[in-house]
Amino acid sequence: MKRAPATAKLNLALVVGRLRDDGKHELTTVYQRLDLADRVAVTPAPRLRITGFAEDTLVTSALEGLAEAAGVPPGWEVRLTKKVPVAAGLGGGSSDAATALRLANETLEEPLPSAGLDELAAKVGADVPFFLTQGPQLGEGDGAALTPLALPQDFWVVLVLPRGAVKLSSAAVYAAFEEREGAKGYRSRRAALRRALRETKRARDLARLPPNDLESSPLTAELLGLGAFRSDVTGAGPVVYGLFQHLETARAARAALKAHGRTWLTAPAWYG
Repeated sequence: MKRAPATAKLNLALVVGRLRDDGKHELTTVYQRLDLADRVAVTPAPRLRITGFAEDTLVTSALEGLAEAAGVPPGWEVRLTKKVPVAAGLGGGSSDAATALRLANETLEEPLPSAGLDELAAKVGADVPFFLTQGPQLGEGDGAALTPLALPQDFWVVLVLPRGAVKLSSAAVYAAFEEREGAKGYRSRRAALRRALRETKRARDLARLPPNDLESSPLTAELLGLGAFRSDVTGAGPVVYGLFQHLETARAARAALKAHGRTWLTAPAWYG
């Protein structure tokens, strides 16, 4: 049996452009791993079986793709222990898929090279390749084209999943984006993101990153009022995050926000 954590992620920034010919939107995002993680255990088995999360589709897709690419039957049992909230903008399903893909590949007599795993991961989801990397990454194109980033990692993260919040489908989120002509000014927002990254030397400099193009929340103002130096929605939401310089301030903010929904206190992670 092979086991590993499958970490959550934040989109520390997300700027979105036009709809491309392939039906996906052009975007630029900053991926950051978190020390909040599911657990994934993979064991060779007579057939593919996923336990622990009945709604899984991504792990199944990833391992069926691996089996086809490797020319072997899809013979693994995968046990998922969920800690990352589902459909929250934290990439838990994508991380599970990438982690299962990596572990299952290690069980093969002839494992696929890393480039082959990256290609398979991108077919499962645009953010899945990120979870095969180390450290923060700049995601471009549809989010799957990655460039490592040297970002400060000395901060604390408070996550809030607002009570009663329901994640909209990706189609609905992007339809609303198109309706408000959100792609206008994409180049200038992307330039601002790149400039902010160049100027980031300390954790507090992350406050210069532009806000999320897809979603916003009134909780961001509350987190800033409680001492966060940056707050935004991650991905398409609904989780809202706040970045804090000091642990005690982060703890106090988490306690103050518990009335709004589920909360977590976590920190950056370098690798799953």
